[in-house]
Amino acid sequence: MSARSAAGLGERLATVPGMDVLLPALDGLGPVYLVGGAVRDLLVGQPSFDLDLAVEGDAREVAARLSERLGGEAVDHDRFGTATVRAQSFVADLATTRRERYPHPGTLPEVEPAGLHEDLHRRDFTVNAMAIALAEPERGVLVDPLSGREDLDAGVVRVLHPLSFLDDPTRLLRALRYEARFGFALDPDTERLVREAADARVFATVSGARVRDELMDLLGEPEAPAAVARMRGLGVAAALDPLLDADPDRVAGAALGSTDTGADPALAALAALCCAAPGDLEHFLAGLSLPAGQREAVLRAAHRGPSLATELKRDLRRSELHALLSGEPPEALALALGLGAPGEPVLHFVSELSHIRLDIDGGDLVAAGLSPSPAVGRALEETLRRKLDGQVGGREAQLRLAIEVARAQP
Repeated sequence: MSARSAAGLGERLATVPGMDVLLPALDGLGPVYLVGGAVRDLLVGQPSFDLDLAVEGDAREVAARLSERLGGEAVDHDRFGTATVRAQSFVADLATTRRERYPHPGTLPEVEPAGLHEDLHRRDFTVNAMAIALAEPERGVLVDPLSGREDLDAGVVRVLHPLSFLDDPTRLLRALRYEARFGFALDPDTERLVREAADARVFATVSGARVRDELMDLLGEPEAPAAVARMRGLGVAAALDPLLDADPDRVAGAALGSTDTGADPALAALAALCCAAPGDLEHFLAGLSLPAGQREAVLRAAHRGPSLATELKRDLRRSELHALLSGEPPEALALALGLGAPGEPVLHFVSELSHIRLDIDGGDLVAAGLSPSPAVGRALEETLRRKLDGQVGGREAQLRLAIEVARAQP
C-alpha cells in the first residue's frame, strides 16, 4: 500500500469511536492491528463500534499495560490467549495472533500462537481477513494477503477454505447475512460449498447456542427478508430444520409489524419462520437455548399469530379487541400484521386500549363490604369491559357497577 493510501486509512481510523483514546495508549506496546469486521466496515464507509485487536505478542500482557495507561480494567480469557479492556467508555478485545485446528467438525478450535498472516488465513471470509496497523510507523497500512479489499470492491463474499463450513457451520448463516447487509453475492465456489454443507446437515455438529447467535443476528438485520430468501433457496433453512417455512414476505411483514407494535424484530421474524408448524418446532426452539422469556414469546406468537390475523378481520367492539389482544406478546401482534391482519385495530389497541385501566381495584370493593372472592375479580372484569365500550363513567360509577355485579353473582 502506498504512503498516501496508508495516510488515508490513518485518517479514517481517527473516526472509529474510541480510537482517539486508544492509539496514543498503544505507543511502544509492539505490533497491534485492527482486524475483522471493523476493517471491513471502515473500508466500505459504514460505522463500526467493534474494536477487535490482533497482537503479535502476548495479548494479555498488552491488555494489562493498556488498561493501566487508560485507568481501566483488563479481563483475561485464558483459553484463546485473549483479553478484554474496558476503559473511558470503550471496549476493546485483544487476541494473540494464532493458527487454529479443528479436531472435529463444529467443535471449538485448538489454537497456538502464530504470525499475523497465519491469523488472517484462519478467518472465515476474505472480506474479514484484513488488518490495519495501529502502531507507528506503520499506522494506517492495510495488510491484505487474501485480496479481501478486491472482493469488497467487487461485492463478493468468498470463503477462505473448502472445509470452512464444516469446521464452523454457523458461517453459513454469516455468509448470507453479509450478502444481505452489503448487497453482495457469494462467489460460485462459495455458493457450491454452502449448498453442499446444507445438504450434509452440518448444523447437527454445532451447539444450539452458537446457531442461535448467528441466526438472531441474521434475523435482526434490516435486510433479513433477502437473507431468508437465500436460506430457503440454498437449503440452509431446511438444514436448520425441515419444518421451518422460510417465507421472506412473511418475515418482511413481521419486521414491519414490529415497528408498530414494539416487538423485537428478530423474535418476530423467528416466529414467522415457525408459524406453519409451531407445535412440531418446539424442539427446534428449545435447541437454540433462547432465554426462557424469548422462547415463550416466539412460541406464543407462532401459535397465535395466524389465528389473530383471522380474528382481527372481524368487526370487534373495543372490549372484544382488548380481550383478544391483552396478554399477547408484541411479537404475536407483529406476526399477525405480517400475515395480513388490518393495521387499524392493532394500532388502536397498542396506542390506546392497552393503557386503559379502571379507577378502582379489589381493595375498594372489599372496603365497601364485599368479601374477597372470585366474584370480585369477575366484577372488575365486567366493569372494565363496560368502561372500554363507553357504558360506565368515572370512579364512583365504576364502584357502584362493580358492587352491583359482584352481589348479583351466585
